[in-house]
Amino acid sequence: MNNEITKEKVKRYRNITKSALEEAKKAIAKNKEKAAREILEMVSNYLSDSEYFEEKEDLIDSFAAINYAHGWLDCGARLKIFKVKNNKLFTV
Repeated sequence: MNNEITKEKVKRYRNITKSALEEAKKAIAKNKEKAAREILEMVSNYLSDSEYFEEKEDLIDSFAAINYAHGWLDCGARLKIFKVKNNKLFTV
C-alpha cells in the first residue's frame, strides 16, 4: 500500500505539475487569456506554497498544495482555457 508522503513523492508530483504548467502556458485558447492568467497565477502560488511547506518539513501540506495546483490546471483544461491533449498531465 502506498500511503506515505515522502520527499521523493513530493518532488515527483511537483515536477509533474511544473511540466503541466509549462505545457499549459503554451496552449492558452484565444479569448481565454484573462482566465488563463488567473489560473496560472494560482498554480504558481500553490507551487510556491508547496516549496515553503517542504522547507518547513510539512510534507502533508506541501503535497496538498501540489494537488491544488494541479487541480487548477485540470480545471483549465476541462473548461478549454488551455488547449491541451496530454492525458498523462491533464484530465482531458
